[in-house]
Amino acid sequence: MKAINPDQQYLSTRQSAKILQVSLGTVQKMVELGELIAWKTRGGHRRILTSSLNQQLRRRKRCMQERASHHQHLALGIFKRHESLAQMQKSIENWSIRIELVGSMDSLEGLMQAVSLYPDIIYLDSFIPPVEQLHLIHYLSKNIQTRRIPLMVDEAFVQLHPGVLEMAKENAIKIRPLESEESTMTQELEQLPEKTNLFTYSLYDAKTDKKENQALEALFVEALNHVM
Repeated sequence: MKAINPDQQYLSTRQSAKILQVSLGTVQKMVELGELIAWKTRGGHRRILTSSLNQQLRRRKRCMQERASHHQHLALGIFKRHESLAQMQKSIENWSIRIELVGSMDSLEGLMQAVSLYPDIIYLDSFIPPVEQLHLIHYLSKNIQTRRIPLMVDEAFVQLHPGVLEMAKENAIKIRPLESEESTMTQELEQLPEKTNLFTYSLYDAKTDKKENQALEALFVEALNHVM
């Protein structure tokens, strides 16, 4: 993350996007949701209040510290159907590992949550349209904040689009932060070994197949251990 100049009372949308490591569209969405305070100049340019940006950064850091202190993992699930979210929540309740699931029913909102919450693992629902899944995988594996977070993708989708594995691998290897980005987080991230963050799961019905539910739990554990 790029450091914020304490003398700046406001930042442009582009500057805010660079600091948060998100797209311009995500910053605009955060403004619409009230997570960032902004106004427009007479020329129509949006300005983000620096204090609200700092608040977002502090909130992100606080969430990470709280999870660590409680030995609890945070999973972000991006879904297309509410039934899928409910089913996943019910399955996780019976797992031996402690996981809090945050669900999103919108891809753009999911990307925003991935950056702001910095979850331990991200799960993509198999019912998300292929174009949206490709966009999500590309962005999540490219962004410096999320590229090492384990990403769970439906096995059938990867078989139909095998190129996503190479895409994720290439993004993880080629993308580097700017030399001016010298924050502690950036330095620590760059010291970690490069490796693809994609894991595939098989579609299942937790109500009828307990073994497959256990297999998904084991896969979550494997993915979480992958980055520890």
